[in-house]
Amino acid sequence: MKEIVLDTETTGISVKEGHRIVEIGCIELDNLIPTNNKFHCYLNPERKVSEKAFEVHGYTDEFLAKQKKFPYIAEEFLNFIDGKRLIIHNSEFDLAHLNNELLLHGHNKINNEVVDTLILARDKFPGSPNSLDALCKKYRIDNSVRTKHTALVDCELLAKVYINLIDQKEPSLDFKNKESLEDEKKILNISYFKKIIKPHQNELKDHDEYLKKHLKKNFF
Repeated sequence: MKEIVLDTETTGISVKEGHRIVEIGCIELDNLIPTNNKFHCYLNPERKVSEKAFEVHGYTDEFLAKQKKFPYIAEEFLNFIDGKRLIIHNSEFDLAHLNNELLLHGHNKINNEVVDTLILARDKFPGSPNSLDALCKKYRIDNSVRTKHTALVDCELLAKVYINLIDQKEPSLDFKNKESLEDEKKILNISYFKKIIKPHQNELKDHDEYLKKHLKKNFF
């Protein structure tokens, strides 16, 4: 099944305070393997970025003022996610902002199936920090490139975190037969392998002689 790892950046936290989206990033997964299909855009939020949001993503009002407004990318975005499961970290936040943009411009709310990785992480690690950075550290995922919160980088990291959260090892791209996903999964799930070596006749003979000479003496 195809899934979309999705992330947004905004001018601030609350939709009720009029905050808007400034960036959308999406990466497509096909059976947990990233494809070449991506959706990414910066947006003109038609308002100023809050100081706290600027500290998070670093997008200036001057830069965002030059970008497209949401109505110009809405159809392309909706077509990209159509019929696919959405993978989002703290989905309540992103969906609130996305649905706000959609409703403001005459579209219906998103009704895709959604997997919230924050909920998965809380269930798996109750009481532990479950931010994206904390989960990257837990799973030893290199997040050094994440000097700021940017949508596409966060999607790439979240894709790796998601695979670990559902107890799937990240698929290797070295397999020649991509159609045999079940065989690949079996190989990835092998924890160890013991090779059985049969002794030669001479070795068996030597072993029998050793037992005859030493077993009775050691036993008594």
